[in-house]
Amino acid sequence: MAQTVALIDTIKRNLKQRKITYADLAARLSLSEANIKRMFSKRDFTLQRLDSICQVLQMDFTDLIQEMQYGSSELEELSIEMETELVSDPYLILLTLLVISQWEFQDILDTYKWTLPELTKLMARLDRMRILDLLPGNKYRLLLSRHFKWQKRGPVHKFFAEKVQQEFFSTQFDTKKGELLLVVNGMLSRSSNKQIQRSIQRLAKEFDELSKEDAKLPQSEIFGTSVVLAIRPWELKEFTAFRVKPLDKKF
Repeated sequence: MAQTVALIDTIKRNLKQRKITYADLAARLSLSEANIKRMFSKRDFTLQRLDSICQVLQMDFTDLIQEMQYGSSELEELSIEMETELVSDPYLILLTLLVISQWEFQDILDTYKWTLPELTKLMARLDRMRILDLLPGNKYRLLLSRHFKWQKRGPVHKFFAEKVQQEFFSTQFDTKKGELLLVVNGMLSRSSNKQIQRSIQRLAKEFDELSKEDAKLPQSEIFGTSVVLAIRPWELKEFTAFRVKPLDKKF
């Protein structure tokens, strides 16, 4: 039973990665959408039906089984060396961010100045790095876990930290343009600081979930968006210098 559930979950994951809905699958298999939903809810698949689904996914049945067995070994983070390679090439880090956001191959070509050979070559580099699997027909399958995170204080974080300082804050933050900046100052205890950190983590998770959901929408309806969330015990140097006694409290 557990293996059956794992197999169905693997099929669902691959359908989602390829943006194939139940309605799409039903049309390709000459079935009704209700029949497809019933098969998945009851986990009732014949071998012939599984083979047909594999054809839609452009996968061999053995590949499906292998992914079921080793799917949990999808990358949850890259090595320092891999992140260094990404940030050493602006085009490579850009493409990585696009595939993480589940852009279609053709949308990438239509939006950016890559030629087909150039984009294919970069995709092949990501394939060799095992960030994705290149598939026939200019398709790909992301090999990063849904829990994927960049290395803490790693090359990618440092890359974006520099860009945040140089570019992100160079605006008036106009809410009519989808921009908002809030700076809140106050005195917090250690426990309150931890509570705010948990709230920040929940907000980051919500952002990630909405981003994955909105990836299904047409490119004309979604916008590259960044949220910078931070908290730290901090005081302006000028204020600290004006204290009667040096600030010696440790958090």
